Amino acid sequence: MPTDSALSPKATARRALAVVVLVPVLAALALWAFAWPGARTAPRDVPLGVAGPAAATAQVEQQLRQREGAFEIHRYADEAAARDAIEDRTVYGAIVVTARGPELLTASAGSPLVAQMLRQAVAEQASAHGTEVRTVDVVAAPKNDPRGSVLGTSVLPLAIAGIAAGALTTLLALRGVRAVAVLVATAAAVGVIAATIMHSWLGILTGDWWAEAGALALTTLAVGGAVSGLAALLGMAGIGLTAAVVVLLGNPFSGAMSASEMLPEPIGTIGQWLPPGAAASLLRSVSYFDGSAAIDPALTLAWWAALGLGCVLVGSALTSRKRDTEPAPESELARVG
Repeated sequence: MPTDSALSPKATARRALAVVVLVPVLAALALWAFAWPGARTAPRDVPLGVAGPAAATAQVEQQLRQREGAFEIHRYADEAAARDAIEDRTVYGAIVVTARGPELLTASAGSPLVAQMLRQAVAEQASAHGTEVRTVDVVAAPKNDPRGSVLGTSVLPLAIAGIAAGALTTLLALRGVRAVAVLVATAAAVGVIAATIMHSWLGILTGDWWAEAGALALTTLAVGGAVSGLAALLGMAGIGLTAAVVVLLGNPFSGAMSASEMLPEPIGTIGQWLPPGAAASLLRSVSYFDGSAAIDPALTLAWWAALGLGCVLVGSALTSRKRDTEPAPESELARVG
């Protein structure tokens, strides 16, 4: 690589201009990706149940519809049906109209921010009508992580672990089946270690230990496979591209600190297609809801892992074929002759 003294003044000026332009552009992109969704956090079609006789719930539904686009209303016959829907992660909460007055059911384990928002919204309506609303947390967040902040911030370290696994596998020139085996083994080790820290030590995950370890390992494998797979096809640029998508887009779009329905569209939807968003949803399902609604995020992560590992094998095969079809160096031909 030429030193700065060996470069012409024009080449030096171009490099300096590239730094001056690219760094602010990167900063603007990072600020947009991380700050904009947070600044625009608001309910958008948040699934909310309304339970009770139709005549009694009509007024409640009418009041909820006044918040245009905020809630997606699901109707249930009684409180038991509403509780089942919350535990199945069909809705984030429910307003139950009873003879004693309205009752709010929440699930802070699904999203402490949404649970707080529901309490505030229902309290405002109740105070306007001079009534009181009893609140029941059907699926409560763990006492060691009542605001969900620890689970939310754990997504980024998992993504970084996956990026590191994919990058090191590439830099160490591991290819084909050997690279796949290393990525799978590394992800499994990360899953066990992360579950030990998050479940056994910190107590922020409270479900089945092995299911949580599997979710954590699958997250690492999805990212690591994508990094190594794209690098196998594009070279070192694949590492940077995948890392940028996962960190600059996947992490702030994940809704891990709130919920996908609290982010601007299509950001909330896109976030669930990327590993960090799928990981947050899967971890909540297996840890707090006995696996309810775990299929979609698990399939998303599995697809990322399968496509990434598939690209590793394809890239290795293409490299081997290219090497076999290249003409032998003259020194080797002379030695054979």
